Amino acid sequence: MAKIEPRSAFESPMLFRFVTVLTRPQKEAIFLSLDLFVAVGAFMLSLALNGDVRLAPAVVIEAAPVAGAMLIVGAGLSIVMGLPKIKLNAYETRGIVLTAFFAVMVGASGAAIDLVAGRPVPVEVFVIFTFLYLVFCAGWRILLRQWLLDIYRRGHQHIRLLVYGAGRTGQQLVAALKSDYDAHPVAFIDDNPTLQSLRISGLPVYASSQIKNLVAEKRIDRVILAMPSISQPKLAQIAHSLRQIGCEVHALPSFAELVGKGGMRERPKTVSLDDLLGRNRLESELPGVSHAYSDRRILVTGAGGSIGSELCRQIIACKPHCVVLLDHSEHALYTIEKELREISRGPKIVPILGSVLDDETVRRVIAENGIDVILHAAAYKHVPLVECNALPGLKNNVLGTRIMGEAARDGGVERFILVSSDKAVRPTNVMGASKRLAELVIQDLATRSEHTRFSMVRFGNVLGSSGSVIPLFKEQIERGGPVTLTDPNVTRYFMTISEAARLVCLAGSFARGGDVFVLDMGKPVPIKRLARQMIEGAGHSVKDDQNPDGDIEIKVTGLRPGEKLHEELLISSDMLTTPHPKILRAQEGYLSEIEMATAMKDLRHAIATLDEKLARDVILRWVERAEDDAHDARESASR
Repeated sequence: MAKIEPRSAFESPMLFRFVTVLTRPQKEAIFLSLDLFVAVGAFMLSLALNGDVRLAPAVVIEAAPVAGAMLIVGAGLSIVMGLPKIKLNAYETRGIVLTAFFAVMVGASGAAIDLVAGRPVPVEVFVIFTFLYLVFCAGWRILLRQWLLDIYRRGHQHIRLLVYGAGRTGQQLVAALKSDYDAHPVAFIDDNPTLQSLRISGLPVYASSQIKNLVAEKRIDRVILAMPSISQPKLAQIAHSLRQIGCEVHALPSFAELVGKGGMRERPKTVSLDDLLGRNRLESELPGVSHAYSDRRILVTGAGGSIGSELCRQIIACKPHCVVLLDHSEHALYTIEKELREISRGPKIVPILGSVLDDETVRRVIAENGIDVILHAAAYKHVPLVECNALPGLKNNVLGTRIMGEAARDGGVERFILVSSDKAVRPTNVMGASKRLAELVIQDLATRSEHTRFSMVRFGNVLGSSGSVIPLFKEQIERGGPVTLTDPNVTRYFMTISEAARLVCLAGSFARGGDVFVLDMGKPVPIKRLARQMIEGAGHSVKDDQNPDGDIEIKVTGLRPGEKLHEELLISSDMLTTPHPKILRAQEGYLSEIEMATAMKDLRHAIATLDEKLARDVILRWVERAEDDAHDARESASR
């Protein structure tokens, strides 16, 4: 935060107001007066310093006409040369050279006048005067410049800077800021031990290990990274470590690079979305679904999430009668409601702050709004987090789906679509098992529903969604690496958020009851290849055995608990067609009504008693039972 330093008595507010209200002509008059004043002092001192002249009143009176003529000539020369017009904060080397020329001209004019007057003053006096006048004229300007800069800095809010890098760019930055009262360089930081403890451009140089103390002691507001020659990943690592201390950090390119010397840096390569997906995008191939949602009343659960919010955007374009947004996150709900109101004035938008576990609220919302279609996207989906929090994950994903499904059936909802995951196929983690059990809940409801058509949509990783590997890789690359990979052989299916949302909407229009819809997503993408593409797409090189001098390393951390090397989309190989060739439908096995009731009873008991081991046993037993039943059914059908 910018600071105002306390003023001394000499640097009072009145003085600050005085120097800031002076007009340019007034300042020029003051500068000219000071030049004439120091000219008198220089002339008197030059008389005193000359050994051939005895400084007495008679000598001064005799030299007075010459001195007066010099003042007149000096005033004229100063005005002609524009010396009073030079701004103090721009008074540098060129100003000193002009002052030197001015001093020589005044001294020479004095010698010439003295010669015409019959030499009452020795010529040596004018030589001494010239040097003294140069020193006095330049000196008062430099001192006044520094004094006024201090007054302005103390009278204005200014930013105190720590410059990381005492090389050419850092020195150029400090030189440029010497005349700026909005920013004040305090010190240099440099990792070169030979520069530490020196003073460069008037500032002390410290080691990077002292940054934390310097920030506190010298009240630093911002750190400027003035090291354009080092690699971007290294720069990102330094910036990240500084932000951990609590500093605001900015990076500065070299001044030569700013004006184009040496050419521009090579632009990052562009990685197409098709390359990341491992296939062509399907948005243009998926048909529109306006007819299925036009003038309908739609409820979207998890409306503020990645998938839920995109569902809302696509549904709004279908001109429904109303869209009800249900989410337990206040911020997420506020954000999506605000966005929808901005992009569409037509449909009624109803934000509901609540949980899918609140049966009373869910039923009231369905009844009050006359809901026709429910898109159930609310779920905990982060594999490691759900693995560590099995009971909340199962409660939300399984019991929440049960509550929503039963409320939809009892409320006369026409269609209910569950958003599922490829991790539900032969799951090895709690999150995947919870999604598979949620699918079984919907399949069970579908077998006994007379009015509501229940269906499920199963897809892989969604690019850009929260928890997706893409934002994680991007963040790691911006920090300078390393990019973490659980296993070099891991593969995943990927799709865009818009593809995922369109698939969910289409599933609702294709549903017959109990269907599992999947998208033909091509071949799975190797995550290591994806990491390499993103690193190179950001303009960096991969650091590995073949390229030890690369920018960013891909670091293998090992598979996390419950994580699989490869995901699947179908439990069985039996697939049915739909009205669209890229969308497949699977009729998969499910539990009987009694088995499902038992599974729900056991799971509720485990959650109520906080028995995580029992809960894991329940999902393991019933998910495996469903797969065994499906296998037996296929065997029987094949015979």
